[in-house]
This record gives sequence, structure tokens and C-alpha cells, in this order.
Amino acid sequence: MLGRPPHTIRGLSNNLVFREGVQVMRMDLHCHTEVSHDCRTALRNIPGWMLRTNTRVIAVTDHDQQRGGPELQQIIRDMGLDDRLSVIAGEEVTTSEGELIGLFLQERIPPGLTPEETASQIKEQGGLVMLQHGFDPLKRYRLRSEAISRIADQVDIVETFNSRLSRHHWNRVADDWATARTLPVCAGSDAHTLRDIGEAWVETPFRVIYTSDDLLASLREGQLAGNWTHPVYAYGRKQWRNFNDQFRRD
Repeated sequence: MLGRPPHTIRGLSNNLVFREGVQVMRMDLHCHTEVSHDCRTALRNIPGWMLRTNTRVIAVTDHDQQRGGPELQQIIRDMGLDDRLSVIAGEEVTTSEGELIGLFLQERIPPGLTPEETASQIKEQGGLVMLQHGFDPLKRYRLRSEAISRIADQVDIVETFNSRLSRHHWNRVADDWATARTLPVCAGSDAHTLRDIGEAWVETPFRVIYTSDDLLASLREGQLAGNWTHPVYAYGRKQWRNFNDQFRRD
């Protein structure tokens, strides 16, 4: 339920949500932008959508690129919204055995390294290793099961709700894997259009996320939710949204 009517920040809808008198927010830790080769979401359009959907925290995890997160952080600072919105600089890295996400990265990690080398470089930057969609056998670039076993001790967060898996069953498999290892869990939309951002989320009391400790604390207090969409339908919707967005003004 909405505790108060939306406010406006410089003409942007600011959707404040309260539960039992406490302001809450959504966090989506798997988002792509125009920096990814397969996404056209303009960085400048993301802050307004975050406010509108109460998705106050996102991780920018572009394919083999890290610069999208810092660029969006600067846009948010320039808009004077850095006390309301948090962006985590990340990267979805293509390792030699599938993809792995690094969060809180200071610089780009090159593709093609082994999973162990990739995880090590994430840690060297003070980042968090996030295992995403790693249990769906139909995900073309999933991290291979043998690699997951080898880097299990280096994983910090497990994505247990991904909006784009072939079956919701694989989210439950990921959750079982995380539970067996008492690891924090998160949700990710795997957004490739603006309107996908926030389709999977962790709802948690509002706070600005500055550090990995801030994020882990919020995850511990949060509840996962989201909207699962079959990837075939999601692909068609992505094409339609990309076409339609050329003519939208809102």
C-alpha cells in the first residue's frame, strides 16, 4: 500500500512507499544499459524510472563493461538525487566458462579469464562476487556447474530470483544452493529495456547504499519478489518496447 501520494522532484514522479510507517524501497541487482552491446536503454532515462517504480537501488551490470555504473552515478549526482537513488557499479563478465557478476567494481575486468581469475580480480577491487542465473541449463552463457563448484567459496551473493530464466524452477534451485551455504540472496530483472528495470526486486527499508556492507545489511532485511516472464516472450516484448520507445514522450 502507498503510505503517501507521490511527490515530484523536478517534474519526476517520486513514488514513496511505506510499510507500517517505515519507508521501503526496491533493489534490482542485475540491469543492463546502452553500454551493453544488446541493450538500448539510455542512461539519462534511468533515474526517472527508478523514482517512478520506487526502485531506489540498481546494480548496472553491463556485458564486459564497467563504465555504465559510474556514468549513471554522475548523472544522478548532477540531478541532485544522490540522497534518494543508489547505483552500484558492476559488470557481467564473460569468463572462459560462462558469465559471472562483480559488484562495487572500480574498473573493468576483461573477458576470457577463468572463473577463478575473474572472482579473484573482483575481490582485489574490494567487490562482491554474485552468482546469477547459474542453474538454468538453457541459459547460453550460464556459468558451468563445474566452475560454480570451484568458486563456491568465493561467492558472496546468489541471485535466486531472475526474471528471465526458462523456468521459475531454476530460481528455486539457486535458492536451495544459497541456503545450503547460508549465503545472502538477491533478485535481478536482467533488464534489457527501461521498463524491465525493477521487474525483480528485494524490498527493504530505505537507505542509501554506499558500500558492500550497506548492501549486505539491506539484503539481510529484505524480501524477494518479482515478475517472471518466459524468455521467448520477453525477447518479443523487448523488440516491441525498443520500437515503441522511439515514439514515446513520457
